[in-house]
Amino acid sequence: MKPEVKLWHELKRNTSKIIWTRLENRALFGTPDLLGYSVGGNFFTVELKVAKGNRIIFSPHQISFHMKHNLNTFILVHCPLDKGKVRLYPGSSILELVRLGLQLEPLAQAWELVTQKLESL
Repeated sequence: MKPEVKLWHELKRNTSKIIWTRLENRALFGTPDLLGYSVGGNFFTVELKVAKGNRIIFSPHQISFHMKHNLNTFILVHCPLDKGKVRLYPGSSILELVRLGLQLEPLAQAWELVTQKLESL
């Protein structure tokens, strides 16, 4: 199983109050992996990424998407355990994330805090 697929399964397991739709859109490059619908009735997107060391690799299309759609978009990064295992970043910080990688302070880190943040939307 690919690392991003494992991350998707973990996210589903940890956020049971959110209704998820996998997008995997081949027609519109850069579209995030997931569309979430919160208990509060809000839609949001999540891009799943697996860190390679300190770096997180994005396509130009993904960068463009998050620059154009900077509200209610998020990037969930699977990272080493010493970095919190998972980190959630707002889509609006994508350029900083490209530049700084995991040195950038996340919006939330570790499953408990990521879950709280997403379920509170």
